[in-house]
Amino acid sequence: MKQLRIPAVYMRGGTSKGVFFLAHDLPSDPAMRDRLLLRIIGSPDRYGKHTDGMGGATSSTSKVVILSKSDRAGCDVDYRFGQVAIDAPVIDWSGNCGNLSTAVGAFALSAGLVEGPADGMATVRIWQVNIGKVIVNHVPMQGAEVQELGGFELDGVAFPAAEVKVEFLDPAADEEGGNEAGGAMFPSGRRIDVLDVPGVGKLEATLINAGNPTIFVDAARLGLTGTELQGDVNGDKALLQRVEAARALGAVAMGLVATPEEATAKRPHTPKLAFVAKPASYVASDGKRIEADSIDLLARIFSMGVLHHAMTGTGAVAIAAAAAIPGTIVSRVAPAGADGRVHFGHPSGALSVGAEAREEAGQWKVAKVMMSRSARRLMEGWVRVPAE
Repeated sequence: MKQLRIPAVYMRGGTSKGVFFLAHDLPSDPAMRDRLLLRIIGSPDRYGKHTDGMGGATSSTSKVVILSKSDRAGCDVDYRFGQVAIDAPVIDWSGNCGNLSTAVGAFALSAGLVEGPADGMATVRIWQVNIGKVIVNHVPMQGAEVQELGGFELDGVAFPAAEVKVEFLDPAADEEGGNEAGGAMFPSGRRIDVLDVPGVGKLEATLINAGNPTIFVDAARLGLTGTELQGDVNGDKALLQRVEAARALGAVAMGLVATPEEATAKRPHTPKLAFVAKPASYVASDGKRIEADSIDLLARIFSMGVLHHAMTGTGAVAIAAAAAIPGTIVSRVAPAGADGRVHFGHPSGALSVGAEAREEAGQWKVAKVMMSRSARRLMEGWVRVPAE
């Protein structure tokens, strides 16, 4: 048996990292492509370590990205994102990674898919194929190269880098639907639904399509405070089972799957479930103290069955959209300010995100959500994978 040699770049985007490919370097057949990508990442791994692959054995580091030039008017590149399960032969292509969205522009520029200025800011318009939305990266350039190093600090990332400004355009579906990820902004037509969750009971939830399909609940209804870190949650199997039961019921209520069992088995990446609470002081995972008066709310999100170490980029998008719209679980805790911005605490620190929202004929529209992240190439070359 010989090994294949496939061009790839290992990149960090925001608080995630993944393996980036050009579409023409991978099989066109989806089944063959997915088998190859699973082996590259090292999944499924019954030991949960990804020792024999490029994955990092966490939901934040078990990811793949595929890029190609776009034929869509007004877009530069097509971007596909795959969330790779660690212990199962599954790649979930149903949603997006907001963090890795930050790295798409830098990769596209470095790979020659897009031309940028020698110096200044390159604007890369990205068609996110999974969810059918446009994302814009504003990438700094210097000497005809992507500027990756700088002084921008992001909670959840150990080292500073250059700031990349990201805009998620029309991240929430309109009331008539049309979002490939699951229909209208509020699929049920309501801003708060009630899920009857085994082990929890009647659970109020906001089911929203923004960034990714997302379910928001109050922390207290799960027996949580909102100040939890991963170590407080991820060892509690009974809690994780209740959370997955709620997420799976929400997936059915959003029209994404037919049964809760299908959500657990075939759609582990989306919808995400997040819990929120009023501000409280806590110590973040790096030991930094986050004061209650420095944030508008507490927010935590589950990803691939466990609590995320920071906040997913699409989770931040959903928080911004839900905070801007009256009557949601999020806005009930912390309505967005006059500038549309909300500052929230997550396990690794704090993050500010803003939304441009307006009410038209009794319906709320979110034009875009803005945030700043950073991205960096960690390694470029070829991945080796055993040929079938």
